[in-house]
Amino acid sequence: MSDTAAPLQETVGRYGVWSVGLRSEDPARRGEIAEAAAELEELGYGTAWLGGSSAPHHAAPLLEATSTLTVGTSIQSIWQYDAEESAAAFAELESAHPGRFLLGLGVSHAKLAEQYRRPYSALVAYLDALDAAKVPAARRVLAALGPKTLELSRNRAAGAIPYLVTPEHTARAREILGEGPLLAPEFKVVLDEDPERARATARGYLAMYLALPNYTDNFLRLGFSEDDVRDGGSDRLVDAVFAWGDDARIRARVEEFHAAGADHVALQVVTGSGDRDELPRQGWRRLAALLG
Repeated sequence: MSDTAAPLQETVGRYGVWSVGLRSEDPARRGEIAEAAAELEELGYGTAWLGGSSAPHHAAPLLEATSTLTVGTSIQSIWQYDAEESAAAFAELESAHPGRFLLGLGVSHAKLAEQYRRPYSALVAYLDALDAAKVPAARRVLAALGPKTLELSRNRAAGAIPYLVTPEHTARAREILGEGPLLAPEFKVVLDEDPERARATARGYLAMYLALPNYTDNFLRLGFSEDDVRDGGSDRLVDAVFAWGDDARIRARVEEFHAAGADHVALQVVTGSGDRDELPRQGWRRLAALLG
């Protein structure tokens, strides 16, 4: 590990926001995204994580609109952008905004990437190419769920950004990573105190992930059953991977990740709108207030 890992933990902050809506190919949305990024910085979030298969060029509007906010891809699919292209884009952002961009990489899913073959070996080869192109390990993080990829996050990157996980996974990940590397899990929040309604919103969003074996296999490793991952997910599963309820309950759920060893939690506000590109700014404001 590079000795820049500790400053990275300070740079990303204790909390960040994860959002598909913060990345867009539509030039007409550039102003809206820039305005949202500026507000996230004012609210005290340390990092904006660009959801979906994002890339360095998606980060530019946010970096240009802010002065301290860290921006990371969560994730850039190794199948969609080749390493040389990524390295050139990284170098451009690093020159313009030193130390403020993190290249978050992942192998995506077999159902989403036609080229999907031997994902771990492909990720290692991708990191080799980034090394050759002088992209520092201290400026890249990996979407790691299983032990082997977590070890790779420790040995070949600045840390891990696990998605759709529990505090129990965070504790296991910290054991593998050790004390130095960044551990920044994503965690979903439904800002609704009604149990039935909150769980229905959560299930509506969770359904697409329960069709992806990378996630369901991870849940089984964590002790969930086949029944837990059927029919939109059991209450047990939904309550483990989503926070919902009043401010005190949500705050306590988020802090479980820190207690388990997370340096940073990337918070995704989930609404019932069905629009994955929305920017839930009111929700981000409420989270900032309740987290202090």
